[in-house]
Amino acid sequence: MSQPTGACPHAWRHQQQHRGRMWATSRAFRRQLVLLRSLLPSPPTPPPYSFPSVAGRFFAPSCSSPSSTPSGSIRASHAMAGSAVYEADAEAVVRRITPPLDRSRHKGQAGKIAVIGGCREYTGAPYFAAISALKVGADLSHVFCTKDAATVIKSYSPELIVHPILEESYSDCVSNIMKHARQANIPTVVDGDGLFLITNNLGLVEGNPFAILTPNVYEYKRLVQKVLNCDVNEETAAEQLTLLCQKIGGVTIMRKGKADVISDGKTVTQVSTFGSPRRCGGQGDILSGSVAVFTSWARHFIMSNEEPKEKRVNPMTLGCIAGSLLLRKAASLAFEKSKRSTVTTDIIEFLGKSLEDICPAEH
Repeated sequence: MSQPTGACPHAWRHQQQHRGRMWATSRAFRRQLVLLRSLLPSPPTPPPYSFPSVAGRFFAPSCSSPSSTPSGSIRASHAMAGSAVYEADAEAVVRRITPPLDRSRHKGQAGKIAVIGGCREYTGAPYFAAISALKVGADLSHVFCTKDAATVIKSYSPELIVHPILEESYSDCVSNIMKHARQANIPTVVDGDGLFLITNNLGLVEGNPFAILTPNVYEYKRLVQKVLNCDVNEETAAEQLTLLCQKIGGVTIMRKGKADVISDGKTVTQVSTFGSPRRCGGQGDILSGSVAVFTSWARHFIMSNEEPKEKRVNPMTLGCIAGSLLLRKAASLAFEKSKRSTVTTDIIEFLGKSLEDICPAEH
């Protein structure tokens, strides 16, 4: 995906607003409105289960698959206080939040994903994220990209729905999508160049409990320097991560590394299951697509269990835990087979087996 710099034409002309609807004459706006509509849940889906989204790679999954399993064991596994880091019982999380397959459900109820990204130079990242979402279990996966990228991404897989509607410089477009996703309580997973965008415009995610940031070591360093005005301190890593989440305003951050460390400003959890020593590019895209789906499932799982709000586990945290574990297991299997030649597509092919090993599908 191209770096989100430059100015997108003023497609979002706020001439009139009424009950969340907007009117404008810009052709670019009309194309982007198609994008926004695709992120919204279908009418039968109740508001509490409206689906997550991602910027940089920007995802919007929705899921309406209830589970009758109580969430008590998840809560017990992840109860924590202060800034102590607790190892997540990640397999238990995956088993709890993954919805059972049900013949009565229709297309879209297990998740609809929208990936915003992709230009002439970068077509792999949005593809990896979108196809990973399908491999995890989402029903539909859309990619919104520039015209130059569309044909290339379409050629990768007929499973993806590709929309060539973005302008070459679309930072303003993505910024507005994030604002509208926030207004609609759509969880937003921000990765890649989306992190560059929000680092320079923190207002896009400040105070948004539905935002998930997934920075790597360099992206995390820039966030810490921007928000906390200091360097990364490994000796107080948990406290610093917690403070970073709090300063931004309750977002969930997954700091990727040897162990993925996750905080929402209240708790700190890590997933340290060993994955692969092969660090090929594209694994972060797999993670983003997986987290988007699992966050959707986790949100619906929590909302479908009638528990007091104060006792509920943050579904953003659960989605991060599940996505992290699945990627690590798939990477381990791929490396076992391909060793040094392991690439991202090899890992994607093991997502299904990895999930099946943890949570077998019922026939």
